[in-house]
Amino acid sequence: MPGVVNMESGSTVLPSSPRQEGMAVLSMPDGQRVEFPVLLDSSGAKFIDIRKLQPSTGMCTFDPGFGSTASCESSITYIDGNKGILLYRGYPIEELAAEGDFIDSTFLLLHGELPSKQEKALFEREIKYHTLVHEQLIQFYRGFRHDAHPMAIMVGVVGALAAFYPEVAEVRNPQQQLRACYRLIAKMPTLAAMAYKTSIGQPIIYPRNDLNYAENFLHMMFAVPSERYEVDPELAKALEIIFILHLDHEQNASTSTVRTAGSSQANPFACVASGIAALWGPAHGGANEAVLKMLEEIDRLGGVEQIPTMVARAKDKNDSFRLMGFGHRVYKSYDPRAKLMRQVTYRVLEKLGRKDTLLDIAMELEKIALQDDYFVKRSLYPNVDFYSGIVLRALGIPVEMYTVLFAMARTVGWVAQWKEMVADATGRITRPRQIYTGELRRKFIPVYERQLSGRISVPADFKESSGFRSNLLSRLVDTSARTALR
Repeated sequence: MPGVVNMESGSTVLPSSPRQEGMAVLSMPDGQRVEFPVLLDSSGAKFIDIRKLQPSTGMCTFDPGFGSTASCESSITYIDGNKGILLYRGYPIEELAAEGDFIDSTFLLLHGELPSKQEKALFEREIKYHTLVHEQLIQFYRGFRHDAHPMAIMVGVVGALAAFYPEVAEVRNPQQQLRACYRLIAKMPTLAAMAYKTSIGQPIIYPRNDLNYAENFLHMMFAVPSERYEVDPELAKALEIIFILHLDHEQNASTSTVRTAGSSQANPFACVASGIAALWGPAHGGANEAVLKMLEEIDRLGGVEQIPTMVARAKDKNDSFRLMGFGHRVYKSYDPRAKLMRQVTYRVLEKLGRKDTLLDIAMELEKIALQDDYFVKRSLYPNVDFYSGIVLRALGIPVEMYTVLFAMARTVGWVAQWKEMVADATGRITRPRQIYTGELRRKFIPVYERQLSGRISVPADFKESSGFRSNLLSRLVDTSARTALR
């Protein structure tokens, strides 16, 4: 295979050390005063370095969800939620998605710079030549139920890749690091499409090296052996933009999971599988799926005519109904990704000319959200999940595959974050503290003296089996006696 990337040249870009600016003083209950360095990151944001807090005072901080805690140093992605800014290695996401392509952004996140023309061609070829998966891996898919959720399949098969590439256990080897990153990025569309085909009982379609990343995925999703499938380049471009907008997003739940798993020196396939599991949670990766379910509920209740009623319900604090796809936990102004996705949404709908009641409901909701003072004052603008859910539906992507596509894109960020983490020689295994609220030093009570705990329901007519032994010693004696009689 000519012109492959030299794995030894893929050096990892490490973040520069934050600058120290002064000290923070903590006054303890006993009057002791402890000083901690104040660190500044590239944007000027301040952080108190408390790494010596526990060793010097015996105390720990309490921060559930880590909303006020920086768990690492990273030079990959930057977010300013108040100003609506998202940067990949310093480049605005809007420019990368509108003017570049998937290969540009992937190379950038992984290697730290945009590729030259030659580097881009070489890198894209390397990704294409790693899209195939081992034929024995296909047997894994046949072991799942025919109606298994594609995310359940993805968690299993991505972790299983380590069985076919045992060399990835060498996590400190730079060549193996980079090769594993390339393999994961390249094989994710193949694995995802195979999961979908398995779930609907269709034959698996192999990747084509003449197609780009998004085109190849659509081909593997919708082609069948009995007829030729032509990929529409405009629709593939819309999907590619969705991929670019979801590549990385700082230390979110799944990325933090990947880093936590990686801190134990687990292989990258296992780390990414853990990220997929975290992303599967509806509070994280299921947002655009939730948008479609909301639209279906509104449609069931009466469609567009019911929107004023549903909006009023969403404003009512005493009503459990919520409009999904509006506002964002991080962005306090407009989600920068949503601006571009809005344009993409309208282009796709115009291109397809498709009539869909759910899309009609979505467009009417968007109109209200952009004009209603209640939404505007609270910065509850349509977010990237709102628009991407509409586009994916228009492209014919089934709802259960939405989070799988999210995982495909986010794999790029996961491996970039993992690669950055393992290259840091000072990295430590993740080991959070806890506030223990349980019992202390209770005396063991033999089972025949215990009362019902009330923690589980015990039927009134429940009886112990005749072979039950009241304690571990009697079991051991019984086992030894039976063994001696054989």
